[in-house]
Amino acid sequence: MIYDASIFAIVLFIAFVIAVLGISKYFASKTKSSAGYYAAGGTIHWAVNGIAFAGDYLSAASFLGICGMIAFLGYDGFLYSIGYLAGWVVALFVVAEPLKKAGKYTFTDALDSRFNSKGIQLMAAISTLVVSICYLIPQMVGAGSLITPLLGMPHYVGVILVGGIVIFIVATAGMASTTYVQFIKGGLLILFSSILTVALFVNGYKLKPHDDYHKFITLSVTSENGVVTSVADGYSIASQNKDLGVVKLEKDGMQTWWQLQKEGKSVIETPSMVVLANGETLYNGAPKSERKFYQVGHMSKIIVDGKEVKETGSLGPFEFLSTITNSEVILFTKKVFKDGADNVTVWKHTPTSGERIMRPGLKFHLETDKIWDKIDFISLMLALFLGTSALPHILIRYYTVPSPKDARKSTIVAIASIGFFYVLTLFMGLGAMTHGVLDLGDSNMSAPLLAKFFGIFLFSCISAIAFATVLGTVSGLIVAASGAVAHDLISNFGGIKMTDAGQVKAGKISAIVVGIIAIILGILFKGMNVSFLVGLAFSVAASANLPAIMMVIFWKKTSAVGVAVSILVGMVTALVIILLSPDLYAQYGWDPATAPSPLGQPGIISIPLSFITLVVFSLLFPSKGSKPLA
Repeated sequence: MIYDASIFAIVLFIAFVIAVLGISKYFASKTKSSAGYYAAGGTIHWAVNGIAFAGDYLSAASFLGICGMIAFLGYDGFLYSIGYLAGWVVALFVVAEPLKKAGKYTFTDALDSRFNSKGIQLMAAISTLVVSICYLIPQMVGAGSLITPLLGMPHYVGVILVGGIVIFIVATAGMASTTYVQFIKGGLLILFSSILTVALFVNGYKLKPHDDYHKFITLSVTSENGVVTSVADGYSIASQNKDLGVVKLEKDGMQTWWQLQKEGKSVIETPSMVVLANGETLYNGAPKSERKFYQVGHMSKIIVDGKEVKETGSLGPFEFLSTITNSEVILFTKKVFKDGADNVTVWKHTPTSGERIMRPGLKFHLETDKIWDKIDFISLMLALFLGTSALPHILIRYYTVPSPKDARKSTIVAIASIGFFYVLTLFMGLGAMTHGVLDLGDSNMSAPLLAKFFGIFLFSCISAIAFATVLGTVSGLIVAASGAVAHDLISNFGGIKMTDAGQVKAGKISAIVVGIIAIILGILFKGMNVSFLVGLAFSVAASANLPAIMMVIFWKKTSAVGVAVSILVGMVTALVIILLSPDLYAQYGWDPATAPSPLGQPGIISIPLSFITLVVFSLLFPSKGSKPLA
């Protein structure tokens, strides 16, 4: 897609970045100890920590990824919101208070509080690093996606920019500045998402939301049984794919792709986006240099009280949902096929009933007879429900408050804030789907481009806040990762005695290294939906960490060997299944059909296997004298 940067957006973005750097510099002058660096000295108020929880958790996946998935896949995208929120039930009722009582700086502290085991220290630290890096990838991808429309710069510039800023934040003040950056951006994200949702309700639905959109180029053709036999206006037929209803036409030496709309004497129109084998992308049938690209996404029929209308006027929340359920929407379906020796990818216009959009099945294919599709869905829901309480950067927030009681209260504030925001994602995603704002090349931009529909000011604010969302989450992840290296691996596992200042210095160096790794991976994974990528991070966390946390808290026979081996088995199993999955094979540029694993989500295998491993090895290699935390 072609983006033209806005001066106002650039100014607002720079102001926000300066404010973030100012906060970091202020808290850097106050951060002298390792307790201050890793846990903000345990002095954060529970209400501030609750909003910071939300700011940390409402990452690029929540705002950019989920809204994008809903915009392209309807209700299936919203299932991510439900799964992410449900995970906080486990956090509230199971892990909040016990972890606060047992830990000091890191997730490893709590796991190892009963044992003082080198094996736990090593495996838990490695797990923290692996999960943090898996979670960092989508945040960096989201940062790159935002920079292109905001500043008019390439994707990799955004990744490098956010990496550099976050490294500065963490390497100066650690958890204190990270907490307040998360607090501010969490509050602003919820506020401006609410404003955007209200604007949607006031605007309602229009058949063509913007005159500049949906100017499809059409041609008269004659077709029979899905095969185009003749074309008007001097075009000749170069090739066609009957199964997909697409045809390649040639005129004046230029070849373009079109899609068949109806049978008989009818029309064909250009797919919105075509990616050719040589990497060239055609927008509306023309190369990018001709700037003919238009944003897409609209309703083809609006039904109110059983009658077709051109617009609805203002709607309430429930009317907004019922109207789209009764109407018809143009979705955009990605199709990949062979044209001779070349691979061609087209985005076809697919009229879809609102009722179909508002029930599961567009992504997860639950109505098919394919058992692996259903298992994959269950596996994803398991990971989302169980993964929240196993994310290291979330768990360390419990050490920033003074007491276990404050830990529980801050979790309640987080649930209320996060739950309200996830309701908003449904409306923002559906709004992007129907208001002509979709970028088919990057679903992550759906919410910011929806804001742009209502004006450059709202777009600038939303984009800057979304960028801050990435900053806050990445900061928390790098603090967790640096703690794992400096506190868990070097100090505890390695037995290297460091002064308090030495631990802080080691943490800062670790933050720089992890930040550089995150930048590289963020560039490599460009284009993947960030919510999908975060779902994989949840799977690894739930597989590696959750069984150990649960059993350490509740089972008195849990042993050090059992914990260490279960973390290893859960982590390796999850990673192997993910790396050999069809989705990742597609990312490698290989044929997904050749992937060794039929599953894209490993949780249904790796989580039970980790639990079983812990029980078996705890019984075989018991630890004497340990007691459960609960």
